[in-house]
Amino acid sequence: MSIDSIVRTEFPEGHVVFFGIDGMIIMAPQSYEHSSTIKSMQYDTVVSLGRHAKTPSDVYIDFPADENSAPDLAILRQDARREGRRYSFADVLLISEVVSVSSARKDYDDCTAKYGRYDIPIYLVVDPYASEVVVHTEPTGSGYATAETHPYGTGAPPPPGRRPHIRPRPGRAPPA
Repeated sequence: MSIDSIVRTEFPEGHVVFFGIDGMIIMAPQSYEHSSTIKSMQYDTVVSLGRHAKTPSDVYIDFPADENSAPDLAILRQDARREGRRYSFADVLLISEVVSVSSARKDYDDCTAKYGRYDIPIYLVVDPYASEVVVHTEPTGSGYATAETHPYGTGAPPPPGRRPHIRPRPGRAPPA
């Protein structure tokens, strides 16, 4: 497919279109709820942590023994450096995935196990359809020891001038 034909192509409404470096075109449906939830999380993160905080969205993170992930939102250590073209899982302080109709099982089950296995300190499952957020903490080798469900709108922002402190555990290594 040529560039001219791509520019003239009308892609289905509600789909995100990605162009791969190998010439592959990937279309993925994205609902208004999914898109606006990610946008809200990005805005709230910038307001809370400042505009220079490392908060990539849909950027690949390297998980050496697993499939790499491009979470909807991640908060990285300030001193995080890309290794090649990707950040390392060891730099991740928080990952947030927004549930879509097609990703519910992956976000609730597969990602919970994977991110816990890699010792990601906090994993949020944000579900715009159920209007709730599941906060996973205390990672284990198979998931998380703690999961708390909160309805939308019950979180209180930090007081002005105070930013949340997320501390990584030292010496995180890939699971065996």
